Amino acid sequence: MMAATVLAIIVQRNLFSVVVLAGVYSFLMATVLVALDAVDVAMTEASVGAGISTVLLLGALYLCGGEEAKPLSRPWLPLVVTLVIVAALVYGTLGLPAFSDPQAPIHTHVVPRYLTQALAETGVPNVVTAVLASYRGYDTLGETVVVFTAGIGVIALLRRRRRGKEDGK
Repeated sequence: MMAATVLAIIVQRNLFSVVVLAGVYSFLMATVLVALDAVDVAMTEASVGAGISTVLLLGALYLCGGEEAKPLSRPWLPLVVTLVIVAALVYGTLGLPAFSDPQAPIHTHVVPRYLTQALAETGVPNVVTAVLASYRGYDTLGETVVVFTAGIGVIALLRRRRRGKEDGK
């Protein structure tokens, strides 16, 4: 279903349909994450990906119209750049351990330390909270700043548009 959603996004010319399909894709990704027992990440994907991002994109769409502009020329350079990036990412995944490999470094080094030392190192009795708020605190803060900045950007764009209408522009 995710692949069908991506193909539908690619062929769409109506930007409203693209935004809605992107929200559907994020919701499908959240269901995959639930199936992989990553419920905390699934909740984040559902709220940010399918929720906040969809609302922000609809707000931006309100400002710029609903139809995609026809390209002035054939976009060969962006296509080549995209293919090079995809090839680099695929090449990078070749060195990863197999999915659910019990001998992967995360299972032999990181997880045991979190489970045995989290309370002593952070003072937080819940291991998930200790990881998100202490060990990955700067990462969580960065994610929050990105979402906040996007929201402020949409609000600023919507305020500017309203002022322009009041001034008779």
